[in-house]
Amino acid sequence: MGSRRPVLALARLHGLFAVYKPPGLKWKHLRDTVELQLLKGVNAGKAPAPEQRVRFLLGPTEGSEEKALTLTATSVPALANHPLVLGVGHGCSLLTDMYNAHLTKDYTVRGLLGKATDDFCEDGRLVEKSTYGVPRRNCFYLGVYEPLENVLRMLSSDHVTREKLDRILAVIQGSHQKALVMYSNLDLQTQEAYDMAVRGLIRPMNKSPMLITGIRCLHFAPPEFLLEVRCMHETQKQLRKLVHEIGLELKTTAVCSQVRRTRDGFFTLDDALLRTRWDLHSIQDAIQAAAPRVAAELEKSLRPGPGAPAAPQP
Repeated sequence: MGSRRPVLALARLHGLFAVYKPPGLKWKHLRDTVELQLLKGVNAGKAPAPEQRVRFLLGPTEGSEEKALTLTATSVPALANHPLVLGVGHGCSLLTDMYNAHLTKDYTVRGLLGKATDDFCEDGRLVEKSTYGVPRRNCFYLGVYEPLENVLRMLSSDHVTREKLDRILAVIQGSHQKALVMYSNLDLQTQEAYDMAVRGLIRPMNKSPMLITGIRCLHFAPPEFLLEVRCMHETQKQLRKLVHEIGLELKTTAVCSQVRRTRDGFFTLDDALLRTRWDLHSIQDAIQAAAPRVAAELEKSLRPGPGAPAAPQP
């Protein structure tokens, strides 16, 4: 990406790096901003003199009255290093390898009980409101202000508890793990496939629906709850819809108030560059620091499993 001058600066721009996307910032605007900062950094460097190459040009013999032609050695600039030629880093091919590896991502997903919207977001158009009950520890406080029958109703078997939520999450994880095995086309009766399952290396052979490999509740304080979700092939809308479906399973409603990605394959939050570091030198350092880990993880994830065709090496 960007001009091929200076050559040394561009040589360190082949690879992958992670950035932190502030809430509300569109990914396309983020990408355009990073590209602009890289171009500014590259163009700020002193352009090297174009590399010269020797070419033999055909021309008339000097001082000769005859129309004889001769070859003359001439030095001309090499177009490969010309400042007007653009280059593209081979890091783009690593993105393809990263996609083919079907790596998992981690999210924290915050939910809000008691309402449903048309897009599963907290600020969407409200379509339904419902009760969700209260934890048992608050019954005395409510008894002061609420009629006894209301307190008893909220403490009935229909109110939402942490135990019910945990049971639903366990069912979701179990069903998705079965789907993962199905899409991987592996026979878990073989020892090699079993070893892959133990190491968490089972991956779908092709594109699949969203697959959840792990889900648990990190915090529960109705009406709010916080989930940790490990998944692959997901979209933001599917994660929001997951909160909605969990609310339905709890015999109430729920909307998603926040989705935050905390890991993307081999990149974590510690690797993500803040907006103040979207500059040439910081990105170069990030690419160099991540390169060994990227190569190792892709080699492990793209290693063919039992009965699978060999994958291209990163």
